[in-house]
Amino acid sequence: MNDADMIKTYMKTYEGQIRQWRRQFHEYPETSFQERRTTLRIVNILEDMGIPCEVNPEQHTGVVAKIEGDHPGKAVALRADIDALPVQEANDVPFKSRCSGCMHACGHDGHIAVLLGAARMLVNMKDRLYGTVYLIFQPGEETGRGAPYMIRFGNWYEEIGSIFGGHLWIDVPSGKVSVEKGERMAAADEFTILVHGLAGHGSQPQQTVDATVVASAIVLNLQSVVSRHVSPLDSVVLTVGTMKSGTRFNIISGEAELRGTTRYFKKEMAEDIKTTMERIVQNTAAAYGASAELQYRVMVPPVVNEEGCSAIAEDAVRKILGGDAVTTLEKTTGGEDFAYYLEKKPGCFALIGIYNPDVGAVHSHHSDTFTLDESALPGAAGIYAMYAVDWLRLHS
Repeated sequence: MNDADMIKTYMKTYEGQIRQWRRQFHEYPETSFQERRTTLRIVNILEDMGIPCEVNPEQHTGVVAKIEGDHPGKAVALRADIDALPVQEANDVPFKSRCSGCMHACGHDGHIAVLLGAARMLVNMKDRLYGTVYLIFQPGEETGRGAPYMIRFGNWYEEIGSIFGGHLWIDVPSGKVSVEKGERMAAADEFTILVHGLAGHGSQPQQTVDATVVASAIVLNLQSVVSRHVSPLDSVVLTVGTMKSGTRFNIISGEAELRGTTRYFKKEMAEDIKTTMERIVQNTAAAYGASAELQYRVMVPPVVNEEGCSAIAEDAVRKILGGDAVTTLEKTTGGEDFAYYLEKKPGCFALIGIYNPDVGAVHSHHSDTFTLDESALPGAAGIYAMYAVDWLRLHS
């Protein structure tokens, strides 16, 4: 039996277990860097499989596990994120979240189950592995800080020659997978703008510098960053998501705060966007007699799939799910901290279809009614395992 046929056999064998794992983790979600119960549960499952693992001691969440093949070779990593969101679940299911105000509303519960499924397959295939497979269960993806946190832990990152990961994706039909080369997900930066004016009575505006008016002008002027400062051939998004100003109907505000995000696909654009925003913010404030400061944080760089790794991933999809399963998808301006792993190591990030109206899997990520098609999970686990087997064999 060849490697792919063996993996497909395991997919059927462990299908029920993978579904059960997903539901167990869904029932007890934990937000970013609070995933200690989740971490302990992952460790227990891995230890039951006989797979050695370590918990990141920095915040006692996140796991690195290691499967060593019977044949010498290089090392490859497979990654799953494990954090949930501060969302109150509205689904009425037997495994509904038991944690008030917390829900796996993005599919990370499925990611955990998929990687555990791949681990179960790979530990049974050690005689076919030419090297080492690291399993990375990463906290804090929703904050953009989880990947750097895991990179700092141990020497696994230095040892690997490639890394593979993925996201269960509601915009892709169940049974389809996108693994294209090149730009896949955008850089996601976060900014805060603090406006300092002069407060006063609403009946005497001439004695004030109205921070609300200044902040409003800054919001409008920032729209020119995309429309007039960036090439129309480049995809850039600038969104001001919140504006806070004022305390009472008849008081002119002296302070205002704007918060938002920028998205782009070329890493080198970050500094230019920041510089342009800084100029607009300060000059707009000065025109009104106010002052303002921009606080800008690069949250995650863009996700860019390496060509060779994408080819291996596409081949894995064909072997496991068939040629019709390979699909193409336009790059998305959503962000993903998997990008940090790809800065120094070649790899591939897959978008794995879970859209299926027949099971109610139609709602967007982060929705309180988000759910997924669980029938896609065994195939996803098989693709993870196949990628590891093939990459190690090709580089042995």
